Amino acid sequence: MTGSLKEKNRPLLWVMIAANVLVLHAAIHENALRVEGFRALLREAMGLLPVGLAGLVAVVLNGLLSADLKARTVWFWRKHVLPGHRAFTNYAKKDPRVDLANVQKAYGSKLPTDPVEQNRGWYKLYKTVDENPAVLQVHRDFLLLRDCTGLAVLFLFFFGGAGLYLIPAPKVALVYLGILLAQYVLVRQAAATYGVRLVTTVLARVGVPKPE
Repeated sequence: MTGSLKEKNRPLLWVMIAANVLVLHAAIHENALRVEGFRALLREAMGLLPVGLAGLVAVVLNGLLSADLKARTVWFWRKHVLPGHRAFTNYAKKDPRVDLANVQKAYGSKLPTDPVEQNRGWYKLYKTVDENPAVLQVHRDFLLLRDCTGLAVLFLFFFGGAGLYLIPAPKVALVYLGILLAQYVLVRQAAATYGVRLVTTVLARVGVPKPE
């Protein structure tokens, strides 16, 4: 199921990649943008990444970071980085949708407090509701934004470094770096929100009867 969700997200990752290439290209050719106009520059930039390579580029870039590294670009904890590690002791208590009595009944024993056991226990419960539409949607949103966060980190280092070298105007280069940093901050925050939302949505659906 995770694989199919990632496949559905690839076109959106391609849009992010293409947009970042376009912004870098525009920053490098700032003077051309003033003279020739945005439409001419857009046509030239789109030729940099042929549409036929869109899927391949998205897959390769997205595969440069492991799932654990992507998680660390979203959450900065040194250990037990996933929100599932705090599913029962933290997030379940904060979400009014979660009925802890239902969760414990579905779990079958006392809810764990150890971070590793919490994540395992949460995943066990996730597998019982992973086909629920609400869970599927928030899972897809989380995977998309987690992958976007990983890409934003790569862009910050690689495109940022290229920008400092290739953009002729220092002020433009600094603005461009600011855009890359702002992109990372925004998608990281969104990914963190959806990651926690995935954890609590699973717990909220546990024990809820399926519609006839």
